[in-house]
Amino acid sequence: MAKKIAIIGGGNLGASIADGLIMSEFSRPVELSITRRTLSALTRFAERGCMVHSNNKKAVKDSEIVILAVKPYNYADIIKEIKPVLNPKKHVVVSVITGVWIEQLQKAIGKPVPVIRAMPNTAIAIQQSMTCIAHNGASASQLNYVQQLFDVLGRTVMIDEKLMDAATVLGACGTAYAMRYIRANIQGGIEIGFDAATATLIASQTVKGAADLLLQKNTHPEHEIDKVTTPKGCTIAGLNEMEHQGFSSSLIRGVVASYKKILQP
Repeated sequence: MAKKIAIIGGGNLGASIADGLIMSEFSRPVELSITRRTLSALTRFAERGCMVHSNNKKAVKDSEIVILAVKPYNYADIIKEIKPVLNPKKHVVVSVITGVWIEQLQKAIGKPVPVIRAMPNTAIAIQQSMTCIAHNGASASQLNYVQQLFDVLGRTVMIDEKLMDAATVLGACGTAYAMRYIRANIQGGIEIGFDAATATLIASQTVKGAADLLLQKNTHPEHEIDKVTTPKGCTIAGLNEMEHQGFSSSLIRGVVASYKKILQP
């Protein structure tokens, strides 16, 4: 059964979630409320029939699922504002706020409202996000509903909240790592004769296809690599040169460096 959803914070992430929920038909526009101080930025949602306003308390009061998509520095003020209308028997709070832990949210709420934390990435804008989910106090049915919600926006995985920082690095920062690889591949393609547009198409689709092979066939990367590395061939020559230059090592070091940075107070 569809639930009424309030997205508190209609910025880039909040708007992308709303777009995905509407396009996938997971939510009907009339069941979706979106708030933002600058309402002109939400015109397209109003035109589709969504409830659009700047009254966070009203949005929460009229909803069952409350998605907090505000800036980390602003979450305490927002919770203080909506706290009076939060009902433990009615509401589930879903936070997509980076770096704010469930314990912090529950302390600020001051009521036994179920809190679920989700970490999507920027591909949520095209319903291809990798979203990691952790929770505290949610029932199986509530958790299942929220997971279904994010499943229409890409793929989901349940993790322990202690891994959420690591998930941020692998799943969110990871988008930038993949883009950097694709950019380098494009540059190499141009050097060996392609124009930029053609090199971009070939490099991007090749990476997309490689990822889909792993996701759809559930195989290991090395298994797929073995299929295209023939004895004395050009693929193994390129792979070995990349390894000689520290390709895998530098990528691993980059992931670890990002993780150490995110742990700094």
